[in-house]
Amino acid sequence: MKKDNSRINIVYSTNPAFHYEFDHQEEPETLPSHQQNLRVMLDRKNRAGKSVTLVNGFVGKKEDLEKLGKMLKSKCGVGGTVKDNQILIQGDFCEKIIQLLYSQNYKVKRSGG
Repeated sequence: MKKDNSRINIVYSTNPAFHYEFDHQEEPETLPSHQQNLRVMLDRKNRAGKSVTLVNGFVGKKEDLEKLGKMLKSKCGVGGTVKDNQILIQGDFCEKIIQLLYSQNYKVKRSGG
């Protein structure tokens, strides 16, 4: 039996007409590109010495974040993923990603070292 941790306050009820309350989090609406404040940084921690370019700060739906990640991966010609509300691109592509995001009217800053 699958465990459902999203139920609020009630563990078990014998009332046949009882309906569980669920904790639903709604995704925020995607902001226009000129209102997004994105941060681009290079990361090597816990990656066996491999470099990964991270893009943080996207506000919006997961589908739109995945679409942006797919565009960045294809323009850089490398692999990557979208997880934990971040875009991870394999390799050191900070400058190229910043230029690509500027061309799409995003507000972009380089962070980290």
